[in-house]
Amino acid sequence: MREALITRKTAETDISARVNLDGSGAYDIQTGVGFFDHMLDQLARHSLIDITLKATGDLHIDDHHTVEDCGIALGQALAQALGDKRGIRRYGECHLPMDDAQVRCALDLSARPFLVWNVNFPTAKIGAFDTELVREFFQALATHGGITLHIDQIHGVNSHHIAEAAFKAVARALRMAVETDPRKGDAIPSTKGAL
Repeated sequence: MREALITRKTAETDISARVNLDGSGAYDIQTGVGFFDHMLDQLARHSLIDITLKATGDLHIDDHHTVEDCGIALGQALAQALGDKRGIRRYGECHLPMDDAQVRCALDLSARPFLVWNVNFPTAKIGAFDTELVREFFQALATHGGITLHIDQIHGVNSHHIAEAAFKAVARALRMAVETDPRKGDAIPSTKGAL
């Protein structure tokens, strides 16, 4: 079973993250940050990775610690569920249109974390949510998931659409990358023999 449960407790947040890579996109996400919950729902739904995430954090300060630490926990859960990555496709990509916005994602489950972020939000907030936290989430996810992650905004004028297109593009690319490749069997998808 390609599943994992990560619990992470600090002085700032208390998080439980469960993933099932072979799910149907079911989700139960409660972080206390409404817009972020909506984005994580999209991540689960479009990746077909079941995600259960419960987080309590120091929201009286701001949303930063909660959003970043959820990225850390989800990244760790993905890495744990992937194990030695035998038989996976490893690479994924998607051009995702959403109304005025189009975002491109390309990723490699390489165990070499790196984020390339070419996204510009026209507003500092989406409702009460700081748009700069979208990058913070993906930085944490990439770092702790061992993902080489490239996210590029092709165009867009609405911050909500841009953010949602980014989450959905990453989701669709993840869906592709974590899938098992029937032509590979139990092979590790690297000439090095390890990822």
